[in-house]
Amino acid sequence: MPKTLLYLLLLFSNAAMVLVTPKSTIEPCSNSDSCSALLGYTLYTDLKVSEVGSLFNVDPVSILTANAIDISYPDVENHILPSQLFLRIPVTCACVDGIRKSVSTHYKTRPSDTLTSISNQVYAGLVSADQLREANDIQDPDVLDVGDNLLVPLPCTCFNGTDNSLPAVYLSYVVKDVDTLAGIAARYRTTLTDLMNVNAMGSTAVKAGDILAVPLPACATNFPRYALDHGLIVPNGSYAITASHCVQCSCGPGNLNLYCMPASLAVSCSSMQCKNSNLMLGNVTTQRSSAGCNVTSCSYGGFVNGTIVTMLSTSLQPRCPGPQQFPPLIAPPSSVTRDSTYAPSPAPQSDGAGPAGATTPKSSVVPSSGSIPGLPPASGPSGSVSSACSLTNSLSTFPPAFMLYLFVKFIVSIS
Repeated sequence: MPKTLLYLLLLFSNAAMVLVTPKSTIEPCSNSDSCSALLGYTLYTDLKVSEVGSLFNVDPVSILTANAIDISYPDVENHILPSQLFLRIPVTCACVDGIRKSVSTHYKTRPSDTLTSISNQVYAGLVSADQLREANDIQDPDVLDVGDNLLVPLPCTCFNGTDNSLPAVYLSYVVKDVDTLAGIAARYRTTLTDLMNVNAMGSTAVKAGDILAVPLPACATNFPRYALDHGLIVPNGSYAITASHCVQCSCGPGNLNLYCMPASLAVSCSSMQCKNSNLMLGNVTTQRSSAGCNVTSCSYGGFVNGTIVTMLSTSLQPRCPGPQQFPPLIAPPSSVTRDSTYAPSPAPQSDGAGPAGATTPKSSVVPSSGSIPGLPPASGPSGSVSSACSLTNSLSTFPPAFMLYLFVKFIVSIS
């Protein structure tokens, strides 16, 4: 084979490799602080709730509450969740070697495992085979001993627990084939501009395997630093269990004020009655007056040295508050439907102008910040998108089949 032909073949192969390289949002860090984060995970097979918990080394109950699944069902931790169900997995996001990631997950290898199968199937693309190899110092990726305990570094971001100066929890979302950035924004009730800024994107283009940081509005707490659950933050529309399963906190759909009450799992818990009052945790009394409404409430103040801290507060408000709104609870899922809350985010509806099944929107909304394609918007965060470069953006505008056609045509002309 002529050297010129060999060189062109290698060049085309490298170009194809660039086209399929997924991108992931990376947040540099320089301190030891951690935050609460979420992973978007699609089940690769039917799994019990407890098995999902073991897979990520997290409390199974926290998985249920993060997805607003009713925990009062009998033996709920042994309920079998269906394959392809999409769940939000709560994890602790730490700072490791200058990058935000979750490093509390370990996986014990089985006879049929490879780094690729663990990456693509078991953890649904949240970690790559190369990341597994590097994190575990594996010399030969084709040789895995059964029972090896592998560290699984998982992507997460904190961004100071805020989005546009409001409390937020960040979800690491693996882009599916059917996804568009507009569809993802619509699903999580945010904007294209916000997603592009958070992920330092220069265009709205995404492809399967990309991992995006998606900000979710949340209810934050102001518990003291010495409280065991200091920094508790609950995404809007979900719940959290704290204080040794004694207290259940929710972030209602109508507001971003955390509301805590005794949990349905509570068995042996410290007193939840506010001092100098008959009110229990979560109770609110109101009394109308000519000046407004006198409101007295017994709220949760954190879990300190095994004790549930309660705080009695009184205030004068212009009007009496309505009943507390709770995120709607669902039964433990047993099937997956396209219309499910947990289904992959849909592409925008076609307006009929394009071919059937087209997923590209008629027009794309780009932040009006004068940003240049290939560079992050001017108001973007300090994070970065790995494997992103101008070559990728340029090549991605040409279909691989067309590039192959040109390559073959060129070879024929010189032969």
